[in-house]
Amino acid sequence: MVEQVSPALARRIALAAQGFGRPRPAVVGTRQLNGLIDRLGLLQIDSVNVFERSHYLPAFARLGGYDRTLLDRLTYDARSPHTEYWAHEAAFMRKEDWPLFAWRMREYRKSYGGPGSWYEVNESTVDWLRGELAANGPLLAGEIEHDANHRTGPWWGWSEVKRALERMFLFGEVAIAGRTRFQRRYALTADVLPASVLDRTVSDDDAIRELLRRAAVAHGIGTARDFADYYRIKGPRVAVALQELEDAGELVPVQVPGWESAGRPVRAWMHRDARKPRQLEAAALLSPFDPVVWYRDRALRMFGFHYRIEIYTPAPKRVFGYYSLPILLNDALVGRIDLKSDRQAGVLRIQSAWTEPGAPPATLDRLLPLLAETAAWQGLERVEVAEGARGDLAPLLATALATPL
Repeated sequence: MVEQVSPALARRIALAAQGFGRPRPAVVGTRQLNGLIDRLGLLQIDSVNVFERSHYLPAFARLGGYDRTLLDRLTYDARSPHTEYWAHEAAFMRKEDWPLFAWRMREYRKSYGGPGSWYEVNESTVDWLRGELAANGPLLAGEIEHDANHRTGPWWGWSEVKRALERMFLFGEVAIAGRTRFQRRYALTADVLPASVLDRTVSDDDAIRELLRRAAVAHGIGTARDFADYYRIKGPRVAVALQELEDAGELVPVQVPGWESAGRPVRAWMHRDARKPRQLEAAALLSPFDPVVWYRDRALRMFGFHYRIEIYTPAPKRVFGYYSLPILLNDALVGRIDLKSDRQAGVLRIQSAWTEPGAPPATLDRLLPLLAETAAWQGLERVEVAEGARGDLAPLLATALATPL
């Protein structure tokens, strides 16, 4: 008989698997940060820094305030144990995990490097880049002197050199040897990864099964789509690998009331080692690219939280704000808040703040110290509600913070 898991327990299992509900360390050092990356498997990268760049936020949400330069050493330094690849989207991950994505590199080469592709047409540029990186790498794209290294459009337009480097990165020919001022430093893969990694081969079936196993550990509980989305795996091999994990006893079939599709229960599994907390205490602001919410269908099914980031929505059409962060209290997503770090003025500005239906009365009282902690972590002196801030929570915050709207 399939085990029944209540929706509330499913939420607690999922959050516990993600590292919530644990006592925070008195001091956050590289050991704690390494442990967190190992727990999550990866940190998604995004360049938006109106509040803070996304990859810093999961550690703050789970561990509390920490020195961001420590995470920089683990992610930006070429000598660190981490590099980058398209593991979910662009993400920091362990160098030793590189062989698990060889199948993806081949698929990218087939899609973007075949006959008649831009990559093939510009083969001379690619060959020249190989020689340049061999002689002078690692290099920022802007450090490479070549006639083709000029933008072809607006500020986001890539030069042919940048485009070639990114293709080579997709194909695994080039790896990222850290970052400088958030810009990637490109190098030949053999100059970034140790021989122990380069010499290791993993079959496609084994790699996909291992990635899905890790996704199940990181999620604790979920559906096939949940697990597959963690590392963006598609196709029939997902079902095959999950069945193998179930047969091996790694995954336990469960049923969660309310998890349905077209009126039918959705098949779900729990990892055999998942914790099942009776209660879970947490207070955190989540990045839009935090694993708890990055798969929007899961956020809706598990938390009843309809979430869409509005960065690319024209300002007049935004509902919740440019960079709204889900507010996690215990095992519920109780609201969302759009923040801006005004570093020149030393102010953490609340652009908008909303509660979700059914948010507990204590939401405001628990949010205030969290915002104070957030401002301190950012090196800001105070928290203010911006003039014209929207949302039902904004005036309550303004009163509590003694900030006129």
